[in-house]
Amino acid sequence: MTDLCFLDARELAGMLRRKEVSAREVVTAHLDQIGRVNPQVNAIVTLTAEQAFADAAAADDRLAAGERIGPLHGMPFAFKDTDDTVGVRTTYGSPLFADHVPERDELVVGRVKAAGAITLGKTNVPEFAAGSHTFNEVFGVTRNPYDLSRSAGGSSGGAAAALACGMVPLADGSDMGGSLRNPASFCNVVGFRPSPGRVPTWPNADPWSTMAVQGPLGRTVADAALLLSVQAGPDARSPIAIEQPGKAFAGPLEQDLCGLRVAWSPDLGGAVPVDQAVTDVLTPQVKVFEELGCRVELDCPDLTGAEEVFRTLRARLFDRGLGVHLDEHPNQVKASIAWNINEGRKLTVADLNRAHSLHAALFHRVREFFGQYDLLLLPVSQVVPFDATLEYPTRVAGQPQRSYLDWMRSAYLISATGCPALSVPAGLTPAGLPVGLQIVGPHHADLAVLRAGHAFQSALPSPTRPPICQE
Repeated sequence: MTDLCFLDARELAGMLRRKEVSAREVVTAHLDQIGRVNPQVNAIVTLTAEQAFADAAAADDRLAAGERIGPLHGMPFAFKDTDDTVGVRTTYGSPLFADHVPERDELVVGRVKAAGAITLGKTNVPEFAAGSHTFNEVFGVTRNPYDLSRSAGGSSGGAAAALACGMVPLADGSDMGGSLRNPASFCNVVGFRPSPGRVPTWPNADPWSTMAVQGPLGRTVADAALLLSVQAGPDARSPIAIEQPGKAFAGPLEQDLCGLRVAWSPDLGGAVPVDQAVTDVLTPQVKVFEELGCRVELDCPDLTGAEEVFRTLRARLFDRGLGVHLDEHPNQVKASIAWNINEGRKLTVADLNRAHSLHAALFHRVREFFGQYDLLLLPVSQVVPFDATLEYPTRVAGQPQRSYLDWMRSAYLISATGCPALSVPAGLTPAGLPVGLQIVGPHHADLAVLRAGHAFQSALPSPTRPPICQE
């Protein structure tokens, strides 16, 4: 039964449709795996086992009756604990919402359920999804399955760790400054930040914003694309929703990359420090693109202003969305969030106008860059998984990091561009710690990025299971 937990999601979905395995069996296998492994990593924090068994039985009955089923029929799923999920405790990682039970599903949850997925529970997050290390006062720390003393990343750290450990075949997440990509890199799975609007968000207090997106995680790029095919698609409640239907991502990803123009930047032209352990893993792997027929050059776009754009717009969103909690419960909001809210309160109209002007200029420079190249390769994270007792790494390549944001520049500078970005497992350090390669493409070129990531992943040996999951 454990083997069911590590099948590719596409293969498992096919077995369920063909009745080679029942939804009851699949749910039982994954709940057993949660019981074995979750106490060590603390990835799934709310479990709905009884309801999952009932839903699995109903799914089997629908299939037996010949009813129409969705692409995720019978697939176990645990939603990120920032996703409003009707009738299921959803805390946002905050003690202020420790007993919160939503009365409705948010849009992405509804889509995954409608596709036939069976809810197992919720995955751990940092408080209000702030920061790329998953810990909070409600549930504690999520640990890295490759080294339990290390961070699983965040904010989708619970999702990535659960996926890596076979507790779920697919997982969802969100990403403002790297919250899909960093935990994927740390946990040796795939995480995809889609183009803004690819996965519409509702409800959303700032529906025009392009900074935060929702997207998929999988153990393979093909699996992540399967989940994206369910998550993506237009919705009238999102003014930036992309009209292309999600089914565009459901098909095969095989494509000949011969002739693609690829830029490789180990440190964004010196703009970000990167630990040598990361570079040592990634540099040899870039040659895989040459072996696939790509023309690879050392280059990177001009990201002038991206730092100010990201920090300004993020601070504004924090003040607008979380400021009320700081005002009403100043002692129950963690210090880094309070700092980010207060950064937003310092902003002037001139600051916001400047950020929007810089954002516009950044868009056009990156657009012109992708007139020369089809893809950009760079590190997902500037560090390997760090000590889980720290809130964030205080030094990167010997350089001090002033805040909980600084060490994530290789991810959040890309967020500011609005480009689709994929984290793909690229290998392990000599100490056995995962490192991910970030693949970035032009605006709305989500499918091209996924195809490139699939080709890269297919050219590498299959990732090893985490040590705690090896027989």
